[in-house]
Amino acid sequence: MYNFCAKFRQILDICKRHSENLVNSLGNVPRVGVVPRFSDLEVIALGLTAEALGIDSENYLFHRLSQYGDEMPNLISRRQYNDRRKLTAGLCEEIRKRIAEEIDGGEDCFIVDSKPIEVCKPARSKRCAMGRGDIDRAPSYGYCASQRKFYYGYKLHGLTGTSGVFHSYDITAASVHDINYLNDIKLEYHDCGIIGDKGYLSAEVQLDLFETANIRLETPSRSNQKNAKPFPTTFRKVRKRIETNFSQLCDQFLFVRTPRTWTGCSPESSVKSARLPCYNTSTKQTTNLLAKLNMRYFNSANEFYYFFIIFDGLFWIIPNSPPNLNEPLFVPLI
Repeated sequence: MYNFCAKFRQILDICKRHSENLVNSLGNVPRVGVVPRFSDLEVIALGLTAEALGIDSENYLFHRLSQYGDEMPNLISRRQYNDRRKLTAGLCEEIRKRIAEEIDGGEDCFIVDSKPIEVCKPARSKRCAMGRGDIDRAPSYGYCASQRKFYYGYKLHGLTGTSGVFHSYDITAASVHDINYLNDIKLEYHDCGIIGDKGYLSAEVQLDLFETANIRLETPSRSNQKNAKPFPTTFRKVRKRIETNFSQLCDQFLFVRTPRTWTGCSPESSVKSARLPCYNTSTKQTTNLLAKLNMRYFNSANEFYYFFIIFDGLFWIIPNSPPNLNEPLFVPLI
C-alpha cells in the first residue's frame, strides 16, 4: 500500500516535533475522560498520510489498513476516526502553521488567488441539499473569469509564499468577491508585499492595506484603465507559483475531479474532433453496453479499439484511432 506505514511514521515524527506545548506526553490534547490509546497526533498523521497518497475514501483507507493490524495494534474504527478527526481540526491547523513558518518563515512577499469549487452543475443547483440547514454555509452561484463560466459551489482563497507553501486559506460562497479576503489578511500580516491578479484591483483597498498594515498590493492594470502601468514580468512569473499549487491540489490531492481520456485530451475536444454521438444511458444499460462493446471490438491481439468515459452524465465512446465514419461505432441499446 505504497509503503503506508513507513510514511505514516515519518509524518507522525514531523507532527511530534511541531506540537510542543499543544499536547501532553502521550500525544493527546489534555481533556477530562478516558485516555485514548490511539493518540490525537496519530489521528492527524493518519489523515495527512492518506491525503498525501491520494486516498480520499475512508472506506478504502480502512479496508487497506485492516491488513496492517500487527503494525497498528491500537488502530481505531472508521467511526471513531471520523469523529476525532473533526475534533482535532484545530490542532492540525496549528501544526500546519508551525510547519509553514519553519519552511519559509522569513517571507516578505506573498501571492494571493482564488480557486472555484464546483459542487454540481448549475442546472442541478435547485436539488442540491448542501447548506439547507445553515444558510451561512450554503453554496451559491459564482463566475470564474479564467474559465469563462458560471458555476455553483464555493470558492477557495489562498495565500502562499514564493516557495509555494500555503500560509493562509479560507473557503467562502462562490458569490463572495475575491477582494473581501484581503480584509482578513491585513489582520494577520504586515510589512510585506502581496501579488494578485485583476480580481484584486482596487485603489481604495490598496490604500487601506498600506495605511493599516503597511502591505503593498501589486496587481496588473486593465487594458482600458486610465494611467495604466505595465505589470513587471517578474511579478507575472512569481504569480504562477500559486496556480501550480492549485493544479497540484486538483491532480495529486483530488481537490477537483476532472475526467480525462487515455490520450490526455479533454472529453469535449476528443468528441468534437471525432464527431461522435453520445447516449444518455442508465446504469443497467451502461453495463450491458460495455459487455456488448467488449465482445464486438476485441481483435486477435486482445486489444480493443475504443475506450469509454462518463462525462456530464453522458456515456461517451472515444476511438483510439481516427474512426471510419462510414461504419457505425455501435448499436445503441433501446
